[in-house]
Amino acid sequence: MSDKSPLAHCWATALHGDEANKMRQRVASYGIGTGNKVALKKAEDLRTSPLEKKSKVKGGGTKKVCLPASKVRSMSKAEKDKVVRAKRNAAAKGDYKRSSKSNVKGARKKGATLRDWFEKENWINVATGEPCGK
Repeated sequence: MSDKSPLAHCWATALHGDEANKMRQRVASYGIGTGNKVALKKAEDLRTSPLEKKSKVKGGGTKKVCLPASKVRSMSKAEKDKVVRAKRNAAAKGDYKRSSKSNVKGARKKGATLRDWFEKENWINVATGEPCGK
């Protein structure tokens, strides 16, 4: 077999010889098997890198931006608008996350764990001022 062969996925000459190919075509004609073309397609799909595959994560599910109330109160109107605009732009494009350029500094107190931050803070919607989760 040559290096250019599409059957190079396993180099098994017994499985890809003329007799085996004839048998595969014969079985496919009975309606039992799928033949060589389907097997080759499946082998090519298995050889593709997972890095080349598109992510199945769908974004844009929400346009809501929630932050701790203390942080929202300390933000200027321009800062609030920047965060809300970034989230809405991401949602409109179907992106999963907003731009990191709109990250908010100082929203979590020093030494607070992530669990503390989520459970003990009063979270509100930046755009409306209402409590999050409603």
